[in-house]
Amino acid sequence: MSILDKIGDVSRGASDKAKSISEANNLKRKILYEEERIVEIFGDIGKKYYKTRNEDPEGLKALCDDIDTRRRRIKKMRFELNGIRGYKICPKCSAEVNERFQFCGRCGARLPDVEDEDFMSLESNDYYTQNSDEFFNADSNKTY
Repeated sequence: MSILDKIGDVSRGASDKAKSISEANNLKRKILYEEERIVEIFGDIGKKYYKTRNEDPEGLKALCDDIDTRRRRIKKMRFELNGIRGYKICPKCSAEVNERFQFCGRCGARLPDVEDEDFMSLESNDYYTQNSDEFFNADSNKTY
């Protein structure tokens, strides 16, 4: 192998790395947009309910469906982002597992795959936003 071949290999590697970083940043930006939009929709739901609480809640259902659609998009984008980074997240124990494996090395659970029939189904442990635990586990019966 000549020195020019080695230089070519290094430059291709650097180019591929830059492309991966660019793709990862693009996915992060899209995820952030979806998360911000979900928070806005929750605000819209609150306003709509406040103004029309005695009327038919069909308009609220459309907003909730929009949130679920965005959650599915976020789930897929996070899966793609982790794939760029070279790992999957275990749905049971949240361990980072090399993307080549099909089962978690910590708990033995089957790892998700975008080709799975139920991949886009939403589970109770799916995230909504970065700070979903604070947002969704807040005590709604709190007196102010």
